[in-house]
Amino acid sequence: MRTPAAPDRHRHRVLVVEDDDTIGRHLEAGLRGHDYAPTWCHTGAGALAEAARAPYDVLLLDLGLPDMDGLDVARELRARLPDLLIVVLTARTEDIDVIAGLDAGADDYLVKPFSMTVLLARLRAHLRRQTVAAPVRKPVRLGDLVVDVSARRCALHDVEIPLRAKEFDLLAALAERVGKAVSRETLMAEVWDENWFGPTKTLDVTMAGLRRRLTEAAQAEDGPVRLPEITTLRGHGYRLELPPDPMG
Repeated sequence: MRTPAAPDRHRHRVLVVEDDDTIGRHLEAGLRGHDYAPTWCHTGAGALAEAARAPYDVLLLDLGLPDMDGLDVARELRARLPDLLIVVLTARTEDIDVIAGLDAGADDYLVKPFSMTVLLARLRAHLRRQTVAAPVRKPVRLGDLVVDVSARRCALHDVEIPLRAKEFDLLAALAERVGKAVSRETLMAEVWDENWFGPTKTLDVTMAGLRRRLTEAAQAEDGPVRLPEITTLRGHGYRLELPPDPMG
């Protein structure tokens, strides 16, 4: 593992996990040249240890590591660090591999070989969205589900549901337009970025994760639960619908 960059609270700290020396050196030099503070690890175990030692803003993660699968690294660090921006760097091009990476907790991915210019643009887009201050908004009640955008909290019968960052953003975007059709393009622009470079399958994976977590939370309840329904509008997007009122 290379010597970590000197801490600088004004620079985003990036943990690079890449066993290929050529790619690792390229990433390290490119990031440092654009005012990031990179630390380069060659193994998954080294990355997990480094992430426990110091705080990081971004993880650039190769999936084909010599000691463990990069997906396992992504899962563990996502569980430990919910706000960490995880970008997967992979030579795996099949849809199922890309979806597996996103489902493991990655926010984005790049297929090798990739352009440093595109990587930097994606980092700027993600980090810009993270630093924009959200206005104070009143919690939205959707049946028995409460979505508090200002507190970034989603709760069912006062029990918080641990959503991933993009899952919460997606729910919040739909909750602001209850009963209205929301296009895929609108959701991609609001939840990711208007300059998003990746395919919209990212939206589908995030939506599947959101639905799964809401269903699991409802199944954990002892009694009946009134949850909003997320309807897929083929060829357009999604619509969030309130559950029926039990009082008629």
